[in-house]
Amino acid sequence: MEILRIAAFADGNEGGNPAGVVIGDALPSPEVMQRVAAEVGFSETAFAAPLDAGTNSWRVRYFAPESEVPFCGHATIALGAALAAKQGDGIFALTLNHAAITVEGWRQDSIYGAALQSPPTRSAPADPALLAAALRLFDLKADDLDPRMPPAVAYGGVYHLVLALRSRERLAVLRYDLEAGKKLMRGDDLTTISLVQAETEQLFHSRNPFASGGVYEDPATGAAAAALAGYLRDIGWPHGGVIDIVQGEDMEMRSKLRAEISAEKGSSIRVSGVARWMED
Repeated sequence: MEILRIAAFADGNEGGNPAGVVIGDALPSPEVMQRVAAEVGFSETAFAAPLDAGTNSWRVRYFAPESEVPFCGHATIALGAALAAKQGDGIFALTLNHAAITVEGWRQDSIYGAALQSPPTRSAPADPALLAAALRLFDLKADDLDPRMPPAVAYGGVYHLVLALRSRERLAVLRYDLEAGKKLMRGDDLTTISLVQAETEQLFHSRNPFASGGVYEDPATGAAAAALAGYLRDIGWPHGGVIDIVQGEDMEMRSKLRAEISAEKGSSIRVSGVARWMED
């Protein structure tokens, strides 16, 4: 079994979120995929196998070190780049556990990139009890929140609690207890908690604790980017059709994500970025 290690949403030749990618003739058993993901140790590993010979259709499953997840954005970007390297530039149809999406992979000179089309998005105001628990988890006060973006649970393939902070400085010093975060996220079916700060209407800084998967924090989270973009559309944010997200700065793994937002409420979000191969 060949395991590729690719950092998705890289900032040039640095940063990005590492993902494992396994492309084979058939998917291994769930037990083997879970074991491999734990051994790789990245926040997710994507496993892909062709659905039909000679087509660009693939069955894909994603595993974190401790559990399977239904969708992972950065591992999808890594997979798109890997498929482009294997088969050439193209759009690849992906069948996930609960959705069908596409990823476009390309190469330009020595740089690989990819863009995924997320599942449909939706959002709803956060339950007051969930919000109170999240504020306690991160030692935040109501005054720390940006009133322009009310707390919400947003979906873009998986669920994320979106908390917008007023200041970049408060975002930078964010800390929490991993076990307490795991209990909260798993209890409310949250894949990550997406903490964001709007530098401008189109540029966001983000941190994404991923305790539900046993990972303290993700340096780049494509699924959360899609969910955030869909949420901003829902609340009428003046996004101008595209937002850029800088993530991982406070982990010294600066990553860059772009989300393109159509006007149709609930429709898919296009999330793109650069991928870089990592040394074993």
